[in-house]
Amino acid sequence: MTGQDRPSEAGQGQGLRRELRFIEAIALSLAIMAPTAAMALNGTAVAGLIGRAVPLAFLIATIGVMFVSYGFVRLTRYFNSAGSVFALAGATLGPRAGFFAGWALMATYTLFTIASAAEVGLFGQGFLEGIGAGDVDWLIIGLIAMVFVGILAFGDIRVATRSLLGIEGISVTLILVLMVVIFAKVIGGSAPNDQDFTLEVFSPPGGIPFSTVAIAAVFGFLSFGGFEGAASLGEETDNPGRNIPRAIFTAVVVAGIFYILCMVTQSLGFGLSDEGIKRFSESSSPLGDLSNDYIGEAFADFINFGATISAFAATLGAATAASRILFAISRDGFGDNRLGRTSTRSGAPAGALVVIMGVAVVALLAYRINGTDAVNAFFYPGTMGVLLMLVSYIVCNTGAIVFLYFRGERKVPMLEIVIPLIALAIIFYVLYQNTLADSLEYPYTVFPLVVAGWLVLGVLIIAFVPGLARRIGEGLAREEGMSVAGRDG
Repeated sequence: MTGQDRPSEAGQGQGLRRELRFIEAIALSLAIMAPTAAMALNGTAVAGLIGRAVPLAFLIATIGVMFVSYGFVRLTRYFNSAGSVFALAGATLGPRAGFFAGWALMATYTLFTIASAAEVGLFGQGFLEGIGAGDVDWLIIGLIAMVFVGILAFGDIRVATRSLLGIEGISVTLILVLMVVIFAKVIGGSAPNDQDFTLEVFSPPGGIPFSTVAIAAVFGFLSFGGFEGAASLGEETDNPGRNIPRAIFTAVVVAGIFYILCMVTQSLGFGLSDEGIKRFSESSSPLGDLSNDYIGEAFADFINFGATISAFAATLGAATAASRILFAISRDGFGDNRLGRTSTRSGAPAGALVVIMGVAVVALLAYRINGTDAVNAFFYPGTMGVLLMLVSYIVCNTGAIVFLYFRGERKVPMLEIVIPLIALAIIFYVLYQNTLADSLEYPYTVFPLVVAGWLVLGVLIIAFVPGLARRIGEGLAREEGMSVAGRDG
């Protein structure tokens, strides 16, 4: 029996409710990626590295992420669980690998919750200053956002996912309006910088080696963090064996097209002259600056508002995904406990949500007490979350190779094995650039050690908690209808 054949109410009324459709599943992946917020920040560093060729870096990143998504797309056709990689790795590599991957991804989404809440404070601050509402502390804005996240996350999941789709839809629409105006003025010859339309944005300037372009593409790759978020809704989505893979793949393709077009717009909008590239690379709010140049100050305020609500959607999406992974791990690994139960009123994993949101609020307060500004309160946990995410991606794609090609009857043509192998090479490269590259500076040199400590703690739990692997194997087999690899022990 596959995950999609499982009864909607598992655990005698303590299971998640199967009531979501494809569009609501894709909403979670898109919300965690937060396309608007990503486009408001992630192009500047790339412009500093490779000048006019920012769109090329995002094109390469999109292709790379499509390779990486292969493991999730393939495996969610067979297995679907609130635990995401916890269940995917558990079913393909065994309970211990499942716990390890779930442990990593749960921390990823928790850190993304913290980072996104700080990002709400960052963009919210800019919006309020723009409309003359004064200088409001980013922490206050972030904490207010967490209150509304709690209201939606503890309620009906259908309301939460539809809110995510609506919020991101509004913010993306604002950027699309800006893009249309910029394209119209550039093509029509009336751009403020006299820039003509050209495809040179897909070719790096002379003297820049491909290795530098590849490093720049890492920033584009990180803009897709959370594309697999829909996998955590596997127990709440109708026909998950069909809708979850479609949601993951569609999220990657839609976001990739949007990212590439948006970066073409930003590059042409600032202009391909040395002055324009310098201004792009040094901008703290590229979309806001372009709005001022091409439309007016009022629209720049709308863009800042769009980025704020996009960051809010990312906070809600990350908290939703993190709580479901914690719920699944607690339910299947540690027996009957509060974290493995759902609310009888809304069906939400209430206990797990309390833990995730409590950790996020404490972290935000700690950053503010330490004097950390909103930008670093976003990048610090976000960076650690990405490193843990990459580890879970390695486990998932390894599980896909084992399950699809080497266990029992081969599920897909052997020629396709090159896809997850390329995916693993890409992931290891991105991981290297974020852990061992000479360009890293303090405190980013410390983050890999923190991540390693969290992973070691997970390994110690696996090694010293009696019967954990056996309970996880039995839990996945019972709750998910899975035949779990290596269930003994």
